[in-house]
Amino acid sequence: MDDEQQRTHGLLFETCYRHPSVSTGVHCTRCGRPICPDCMHPAAVGYQCPECLHEGARSAPRRRIRVQFYLGRPGSVTTTLLLTNLFMFVVEVALSHGEALSGSGPHLDQTLFNLGAMQPYAIAHGQYWRLFSAMFLHANLLHIGFNMYALYLFGYLIEGAFGKARFIGIYFVTGFLASVTSYAFSDPRSLGVGASGAIFGLLGSWVAFNYRRRGSPPAAFQLRWAIMLIAINLFLGFTIASIDNFAHIGGLISGAIAGWLVEGFGARSRRAVLAVGGLAAMTIIGGILTAERTSALLAQIPRLILR
Repeated sequence: MDDEQQRTHGLLFETCYRHPSVSTGVHCTRCGRPICPDCMHPAAVGYQCPECLHEGARSAPRRRIRVQFYLGRPGSVTTTLLLTNLFMFVVEVALSHGEALSGSGPHLDQTLFNLGAMQPYAIAHGQYWRLFSAMFLHANLLHIGFNMYALYLFGYLIEGAFGKARFIGIYFVTGFLASVTSYAFSDPRSLGVGASGAIFGLLGSWVAFNYRRRGSPPAAFQLRWAIMLIAINLFLGFTIASIDNFAHIGGLISGAIAGWLVEGFGARSRRAVLAVGGLAAMTIIGGILTAERTSALLAQIPRLILR
């Protein structure tokens, strides 16, 4: 058969490179080889053969799964705090035989105590590290869920507004003072856990931050929103017996002071020094209150043998 007989409507018919018995006038747009209808795969332009299709799939960039955040991606310090709290809750669940999920059971209190819950008698006998470790423990799934949502929300805002270093200072100083307030005024037989004291510290600092800018409509809105949250949470704290309102109040007040201090005042050249000095002074005041409470407890009770 000559070339003139092979041409039909201007197309030169060849045989498919994968099916030699099938004639075709279509070529792969990638490699140029002839392909029959069974081997045609639609492409952006024309058709591709199966081999080119597979080769393109291997070389195509892989899709990445992205986590969509409600506000935005939290900063590195907030993310670290979130992961640390979640890790510690997993440890609680494992050591309490799952009782940490529901918040009840014979092993839970002992597990929380062993991991560092805030227990006044234990602190009075020298275990002062509990004033910090209690900030990373939670009583049940609802407790950690609510606190971690609040930490994400206010951590995102405060870390973005103040920066990493000042955020760390606010979080740990106010968390410490929240624990000190609870230690000073709560029942010495109680067992306290939770990040809510430090979170109330963030809330207090957010109030201070927006109060300075209250002439701006966005700041005025944030201020009203924060005050509404404070009122709701304090009401719940006074009406629900299991909530440690002393820690909340201590965190809130110290947070408002810390938020005012870390932004600084006076000459710009001295603001950083005054901020660090102010947070250090707050920590010293917390240490004095802790020493006074310890002295009072040791005067009231005999020395306990802690297990």
